[in-house]
Amino acid sequence: MNTLTRIATVLAFGLLSACAQNSFDGNETALTGLPGGAGAGDLSADASDPTSAAYFQKAIGDRVLFPVDQSTLTAEAQSVLAAQAQWLSANPDYIANIEGHADEQGTREYNLALGARRANAAREYLVSQGIAGDRLRTVSFGKERPVEICSDESCYAKNRRAVTVLASGLTG
Repeated sequence: MNTLTRIATVLAFGLLSACAQNSFDGNETALTGLPGGAGAGDLSADASDPTSAAYFQKAIGDRVLFPVDQSTLTAEAQSVLAAQAQWLSANPDYIANIEGHADEQGTREYNLALGARRANAAREYLVSQGIAGDRLRTVSFGKERPVEICSDESCYAKNRRAVTVLASGLTG
């Protein structure tokens, strides 16, 4: 095996390994790098408990969707975010990481920037609703973590989103 082939093989395995470690199933709750440590609310908890992260995800809604190439919040997105703000106000021990995502169209760099604008739009709305900015962080994944994979608008629409991921431990 020549050197170039060995290098290509090592790179291929490295890329596959990275993809496997960063898989996203649409219900991801692991959260790192936020005050209070890693650990979003336990989704195995009873979703009928209105103070649980499971309730937040199922009853309130943890994501808002965006039109093509847009980071402006729709009326529906504002409604979901208003409910999130109300829930966060009633549950001050939680902090949130707002993830910005894009569909697979466009370059990686463009989609990272678009994802950042989407996450920031959601964050700014939550702040405008009275949530302290120090409880909210943003991150952009661009097109790197799709919830649906296909070259069709039905998939693209689900991937153009901002997702609010909760972590507990703000005060403890």
